[in-house]
Amino acid sequence: MTARELDAAGITDPLLRDAYAHCRRLNARHGKTYFLATRLLPPERRPAVHALYGFARWADDIVDEPGPGRTAADRAPALDALRRRLEEGLRGGESTEPVVRAVAHTAAVYGIAHRHFADFMASMRSDLTVTDYPTYADLARYMHGSAAVMGLEMLPVLGTVVPQEEAAPHAAALGVAFQLTNFLRDVGEDLDRGRIYLPADLLAAHGVDRALLRWSRDTGIRDPRITAAMEDAAELTRGVYREAAPGLAMLDPVSRPCIRTAFVLYSAILDAVRDDGYAVLHRRSVVPRRRRAATAFGGLARVAAARVAARHAAGRRAGVPHHVREEAS
Repeated sequence: MTARELDAAGITDPLLRDAYAHCRRLNARHGKTYFLATRLLPPERRPAVHALYGFARWADDIVDEPGPGRTAADRAPALDALRRRLEEGLRGGESTEPVVRAVAHTAAVYGIAHRHFADFMASMRSDLTVTDYPTYADLARYMHGSAAVMGLEMLPVLGTVVPQEEAAPHAAALGVAFQLTNFLRDVGEDLDRGRIYLPADLLAAHGVDRALLRWSRDTGIRDPRITAAMEDAAELTRGVYREAAPGLAMLDPVSRPCIRTAFVLYSAILDAVRDDGYAVLHRRSVVPRRRRAATAFGGLARVAAARVAARHAAGRRAGVPHHVREEAS
């Protein structure tokens, strides 16, 4: 499947093919929900998505998982080295680092603004020192670089039927909605890393602070104040999904099934958290496999419909009679 995707994208250089294949493996290992949705894209667009998300996952691993034999003190130099390699790769289009080589090639092919990568790296750097966010406005500044820019980087790859600047706010909102969903689902794991991503004022409105979260995590005892705060966080997140939703129709029709599927699957994580009683401090809520499969199947049906529509549109532009197009399809 990887070779077919790379062939479709016109990527022939062996080193570049290896770099994209490496990014695909990173995406498959770390981002199972989004990787599933990516399979619904036309093959020629998938390598670029794997490069963008593979790079993001690699940077995130430096921040959260130093690796064997490395300590937390190694994270800042490692992240700074990655930033320098990225800047050099974006300037010159080449890199000895496979992930940077792939993402620099993607940026060049699709004309992705370099400032998005700079904003992303700045947010990753802040994760080394910032452990909580007093207000949602403070968190939003962080999420611009860590999540919103991912939506903005994706837009040129996905394509739009409106000017990109019109679709951009919705794409940014979808990136934020995905990240807020992860923050809610992973409250316990993030707390173990010393971080709280839910805004402190939202928690305080329900009488929740770091000490109470830590106590609940350590003892396994539920607290109604924490449940109320998590409900509030889920409602906040659903509001961001509503901001993002109009952007789905602005995408190239052949890209919509992918993003719609990701939209539905990530939204379903919120449903799973709710159905699990907002017990996010004690266990990770997961979307049932049957629901994931049904969503993916629906995405495949939309892919087939979009491709038929695209063939018909191409036929109309070429002046091919309708009955001939039907027989050819």
